Amino acid sequence: MSLKSIAKALPEPLKTLIKQIRDGSGLALVRLFSVNGFMASFYYCFLSREFDREHRAVLLGRLQFARLMRSKGENDAFLRRNVHRLEKGLIMRPRRPTFAEDYIGATARCYADAALSRDMTNGQQRWAGDVLNNYFTAVGSTPRIDSARRTFASVEGATAASHRVPYPHSELPACPVSYEQLMVLFRRRRSVRWYLDKPVDKALIQQAVRAASLAPSACNRQPFRFHVVNDPSRAADIASCAGGTAGFHDNLPCVIAVVGDLGSYPEARDRHVIYIDGSLAAMQLMLALESLGLSSCSINWPDIEDKERRLARKLDLAFHERTVMLMAVGYADPTGGIPYSDKKTDEELIVFK
Repeated sequence: MSLKSIAKALPEPLKTLIKQIRDGSGLALVRLFSVNGFMASFYYCFLSREFDREHRAVLLGRLQFARLMRSKGENDAFLRRNVHRLEKGLIMRPRRPTFAEDYIGATARCYADAALSRDMTNGQQRWAGDVLNNYFTAVGSTPRIDSARRTFASVEGATAASHRVPYPHSELPACPVSYEQLMVLFRRRRSVRWYLDKPVDKALIQQAVRAASLAPSACNRQPFRFHVVNDPSRAADIASCAGGTAGFHDNLPCVIAVVGDLGSYPEARDRHVIYIDGSLAAMQLMLALESLGLSSCSINWPDIEDKERRLARKLDLAFHERTVMLMAVGYADPTGGIPYSDKKTDEELIVFK
């Protein structure tokens, strides 16, 4: 007889008592090992394996970043980050006569390497080239800057007229949306679990992702991808990997997995940025979908080893790629119910200091 069968056969009072003893003992251990960092590390090294996947994923992500740095023209995250740093330097008040000496050489070399391996009309390449051109025009002369300037100038077409460079706030388009109109969109964006049996138009997903790409991202790395499973049978299979979907996953016409890439970072300190950036983009994606006539439901994705392993296998993810969340997408069934989900007030949420 298995332990599960034995547990089912126990009387309820005894099962409740065992659970209370187990939970109490667990909390006692947590209290003991939470006194300082060393004890906490001991706990998660010897008594709990809950962070094993994250630890290994962060290390493999750092190795992936190092591998890309040794390759020619592949490390998009490094180039995107440093070009964004240059942009911030260019808009500083007052702007320093020279800046970015510590990383401009590596940035120029990365740009030159990338130029050899891809079309110079690529959006990222054009942006990087324009900002670098603007930077070298604006800064003074130092040995390191001059060396980087020569590397940049060696790339054919690098010094063309700049367009994708920092610009004044006054050039932004006027906002055509009032607060009241925006609130209507926010109220329409509800977590929808019941959908019509109707295929989701791939073009609409592409439109929504274009909108999501405009979400803020730390140093403009955008360390995520949207894995779109636009087939009802496969969507149900993917959604079944998550907890809390047992009652409705068979009804989902399309599921999107927001997946973060830890290979975008050389240091462990940035390991949580994939969740921040991925969530910002996901919220913008959901609002864009709503504006296009599609409904959505963000699906919680807790860090549970067997579920992580199962979903990674189904989506063919590398170990350093981590799922941020799943999202159901489709045309809402007009008769489907939506939880009221009362929200906290601004008084409850704001802490004025």
